[in-house]
Amino acid sequence: MNRDSARAFPFLRVNERSSKPRTRGVTEIRGPYYTPLGTRQLEDILETMGAYVDALKFAGGSFSLMPRAALKALIALCHQHDVLVSTGGFVERVLTQGHAMVDRYIQECKIIGFDIVEVSSGFITIPDDDWLRLVEKVQKAGLKAKPEVGIQFGAGGASAAAELEARAHAIRSGRSIRRAVRISLVVGRPSRFMNPPGNLPAAARRSR
Repeated sequence: MNRDSARAFPFLRVNERSSKPRTRGVTEIRGPYYTPLGTRQLEDILETMGAYVDALKFAGGSFSLMPRAALKALIALCHQHDVLVSTGGFVERVLTQGHAMVDRYIQECKIIGFDIVEVSSGFITIPDDDWLRLVEKVQKAGLKAKPEVGIQFGAGGASAAAELEARAHAIRSGRSIRRAVRISLVVGRPSRFMNPPGNLPAAARRSR
């Protein structure tokens, strides 16, 4: 809890949060995605619950559609409340435009004020070694890298038809879907990504 502001009903016992920056119990909220989010709405959120918010994540590359001044204002407001700002997983779209564009994207994230560049592959396949090199690029730019590791069932473009059919057969036959995925891959990737210094913990995701 933010010690600078008095909590209502202070006599009631609650689970106290450690001060920011936190390394445990980190809460990330989603910024503009299906609906817009401006500074006035965000200010209301952070004035009332900002003490519990550690990061704000853009999604779907929504920041790339916003006026530059409006984007910088949103980021500055987050920083006023000690809230880190993440790009979300837009880098996989940037990767399709070539190496030079990836470098330019990372540098622009730094200039505009982002703190975190999420490194995800929900819709494309990235070899682990290339993934790690991308993490290093983010770190060298002075930003935090947040690799995202997850299991997607049909939502991503990298899902092979045979793999989806095998999973569907597993469901139809009553077997646990956990047995139809490669557990070693899910466990091994976070271990590799968390070893380089300066990383945020790998973000776990399971989506359908």
